[in-house]
Amino acid sequence: MIREITVGQYYQTESVLHSLDPRTKLTGVLVYLVSLFLFNSISVYIIATVFLVSTIALSRVPVSYILKGMRSMVFILLLTVVFNVFLTPGVPVFTFWKLQVTREGLVVAGYTAVRLIYLIIGSSLLTFTTTPNNLTDGLESLLKPLKAFRVPVHEVAMMMSIALRFIPILLDETDKIMKAQQARGADFEHGNILRRAKALVPILVPLFVSAFRRANDLAMAMEARCYRGGDGRSKMKPLKYKGRDIAAFIILIVYFAAVIAAGRFSPL
Repeated sequence: MIREITVGQYYQTESVLHSLDPRTKLTGVLVYLVSLFLFNSISVYIIATVFLVSTIALSRVPVSYILKGMRSMVFILLLTVVFNVFLTPGVPVFTFWKLQVTREGLVVAGYTAVRLIYLIIGSSLLTFTTTPNNLTDGLESLLKPLKAFRVPVHEVAMMMSIALRFIPILLDETDKIMKAQQARGADFEHGNILRRAKALVPILVPLFVSAFRRANDLAMAMEARCYRGGDGRSKMKPLKYKGRDIAAFIILIVYFAAVIAAGRFSPL
């Protein structure tokens, strides 16, 4: 199960999406996520689906690899859908025990599920196609205006980069701990939810200890290399927009305009 978590990891390959400037991809993800929440319209979701499928094709990341990462999110998706189905007031469809399923609840649950799936896949494509270093540089560049308000932009970007780098490391560590516990007779796959939750305690304690130890080692390594923040630091590879980035921005503008037009004027 741990090995199936691919969210936040980088997928090494050559593609059009990999070669784009990280600022372009960050802007694209933001525009796409905003477009998903603007309208509850079937035509809007058709456009969003075509855009997402085209982006996946351009990224050259295998669909099986993307879907493998979605398996870890199934519980959250189901929980969200169930809450929307049973807690949204409206016209009753049928009653289950003391809970009432409404027509509005089914509609809201459907839209919410699609939004969450597209949100996860769209955000994952950003990390699949962008190295942590480029992602940090792109985020720092986009947040530069916040320096006028004394926001530590470089430090924020650095923390995000470190968090992304630690994801695969902690996943490997969790996998090793689980195998060690299973060799000692631990059972993580049988029993009810409460029993499974209790079985995770022997994993969480050594995992937290390992995470704090790695964080301490990283802090000492940064201090040994005289790291003092972003003031006065230069870039080995400065970010520069290219022709493909301009084309990507034009496509984003066309996509967002199509979403607004479909949401306002389409009968669906």
